Amino acid sequence: MDYKCTRCKRAVEIDYQYTGIRCPYCGNRILVKGRPTTIKTLKAE
Repeated sequence: MDYKCTRCKRAVEIDYQYTGIRCPYCGNRILVKGRPTTIKTLKAE
């Protein structure tokens, strides 16, 4: 799962067993999940 740091805006890969939830670049603990770039369209019935 890809996350993005709210402070330094870098993409972060989280390894829960060793580092916990923390940005390895700046040490910030607030991360946001990455969203897909594709648009999903559904047909209304």
